Amino acid sequence: MPRGIQKKGIIREEKMLSAAIELFLKNGYEKTSTASIAKAAGLSDSSFFAAFENKEALLRRLVEKMYEAQFLQSDALLPDKGDPVFLYSVGTALQLHITELSEPLRELYVTAYTLPTTAEYIITQTAKKLQKLFADFLSDATSKDFYEMELASSGITRSFMARPCDFYFTTEDKLSRYLSCNLSLYHVSSRQQKDIISSILKMDLRTIAANMIDNMIRQAKNQSASV
Repeated sequence: MPRGIQKKGIIREEKMLSAAIELFLKNGYEKTSTASIAKAAGLSDSSFFAAFENKEALLRRLVEKMYEAQFLQSDALLPDKGDPVFLYSVGTALQLHITELSEPLRELYVTAYTLPTTAEYIITQTAKKLQKLFADFLSDATSKDFYEMELASSGITRSFMARPCDFYFTTEDKLSRYLSCNLSLYHVSSRQQKDIISSILKMDLRTIAANMIDNMIRQAKNQSASV
C-alpha cells in the first residue's frame, strides 16, 4: 500500500477514535451512531466504514487502548511487581472504579464484556496475563485452564460492573465481594484474600481511575491532532 494512502487511513482511524471516545462518554455506546462519530470527526458518513467495519470493530480498537492503559496503570502502582495476586486485584478493582465514574462508562465496559469480538479480546489477553501472574499459585494449570477460568471470571466481572453501587451496596461492599469471588476462583486462601482486600480498600483507586480516563481522552485528542 502506498505510504500516502496508508497515512490517510491512520489519520482517519485516529480521528474516528477520538470522536467516538467523546461521544461514548457523553451519550453512551448504544446512542452513539456511526454517522454521529463521522460527523464529530469532521469526515463523511462513508469515511467511517473506510476506517472500521462497524461500530463493534471501533470498540474493539478502543478496548485495546483501554486495557493497555489499565495494565500499565496497575503495573505502575507496584513498580517492584510485588505480590502478583495483589497486582491482579488492583487491576480488576480499578475496572470497577471506572464503571462507577459515570453511567456511559458503565455501559461502555459492560458492552465490551458482552459483544463477541471485544469480549474474546478481553478474555484472551487477560488469560495470558493471569498465566504469568498465577504461575506459582497454579503451577499445573495450562493455557486452556486459564482461558476457561477467565471465561468464568469475566462473567463475574460483567455482573458486578452492571450493578450500580447504592446505599445498600456500597463501593466497599462491591469490591470486597467481587475480589473474594475472583480470588477464590484462583485458589487464593481466605486469609490472603482478607489481607489483599483490606489493602485495596485503603487505596484511592477512584482518583486513579478518573485520571486514567482523563489521560486516555487527552492522548486520543493529541494523537488525532498530530497525525
